Amino acid sequence: MRTTLAAVAAVGIAMLVGALAMLGFVERSLTAQVADSAEVRAAELIASPVSLSGVIGVIDPTEEFVQVVRDDEVIAASANVRGLPPLASPAPGEHVRLDQVPFTDAPFIVASLARGNLTAIVGRNIDDEVDARTTVRNALLFGVPALLVVVGAVTWWIVGRALRPVEDIREEVERISARELDRRVPDAPGDDEVTRLAATMNRMLDRLQSSQDRQRRLVSDASHELRSPVAAIRQHAEVASQHPDATQVDALATAVLEETDRLQGLVEDLLVLARLDEGGESAAAEVDLDDIVLAEAARLRRMTSIDVDTSGVGAGRVYGSAPALERVVRNLTENAVRYALGRVALGLTQADRRVILTVEDDGPGIASPDRERVLERFVRLDESRGRGTGGAGLGLAIVSEVTANHGGETTLGESPLGGLRVQVRLPAA
Repeated sequence: MRTTLAAVAAVGIAMLVGALAMLGFVERSLTAQVADSAEVRAAELIASPVSLSGVIGVIDPTEEFVQVVRDDEVIAASANVRGLPPLASPAPGEHVRLDQVPFTDAPFIVASLARGNLTAIVGRNIDDEVDARTTVRNALLFGVPALLVVVGAVTWWIVGRALRPVEDIREEVERISARELDRRVPDAPGDDEVTRLAATMNRMLDRLQSSQDRQRRLVSDASHELRSPVAAIRQHAEVASQHPDATQVDALATAVLEETDRLQGLVEDLLVLARLDEGGESAAAEVDLDDIVLAEAARLRRMTSIDVDTSGVGAGRVYGSAPALERVVRNLTENAVRYALGRVALGLTQADRRVILTVEDDGPGIASPDRERVLERFVRLDESRGRGTGGAGLGLAIVSEVTANHGGETTLGESPLGGLRVQVRLPAA
């Protein structure tokens, strides 16, 4: 409606200005033609002064009158104005309009031409010219509104046809609910803004559906993972309650603490992933990644007998969240230590404005088809599902998402040591 009204208003203003200009041009053009013919007639009269006496003949007394003036006295005139004073006295080369003359009510254009003491005054009827102007005016008076109606109808149809896909998109989006994110808006034909809007909407729905699927999978997997330590704690508590005499407090406390640690670690991982999904991180600053790697290596040497090689660790500074990067390094090293047979190698280099962190082990490694899959949440390979060795399948997923949030990438490959090689590439500070 707004587009149609704007188009009609714009065209209407343009046509109104054009109509007024046309009417003015028609009137001036027709009047100028009559005035020119009157001047020609006056020139003929002045050119033959012998005829300038008495009555001057005219072809049609209702269409023309003639007066010849000498020293302000009419010395000759056509019969229709005989005995009358000069009806008009336009300057030579100019003309005047008389809306009424003594012998008729029709309008006249009067021109004059002087030579010596003689002045010829000629008037011509412009009734036909006035009728022509009136005809043009009436045509415009009825034609312009009709044309505006046509412009409005065509604009309404064209704009409605162009915006119909937008309305279809709106109606489809209105029907899409959280349970129907698999629905998509109809694709508009062509390659214009509406087509790109439909494609953008469908990509947005793809992202929403993917996010919802991930959330549902996260809730389902988290529920499953949380159930195990909770069930184990409940089982130990029920056994202790049923058989208090046979319960050893140290063994019970140890079992409960192990399951509690497992539960606490899982909850912390879920909180980290939740913050990553929300885009929340600690304040970013320049971080010496080599300091974090060396500190983690020292911690591992105190806690395990695995050989931790840091000979490949060089200087590397990145810009990001120190706690998040510490978690990346810890998850990678703990994963390596968990599956290593006897050796873990840490490396840190900088090249082409990228800092490359490498963590390798001499364990069983991961088959090539599974390397991309283990970076997803709650994905665990068959050999790591045991409670003693396998985690919840969140460690590498956290590494991958933290790295991506820092503008980097995580890749898995085969280590020269025989096990898994994980590389994290981050932009250098």
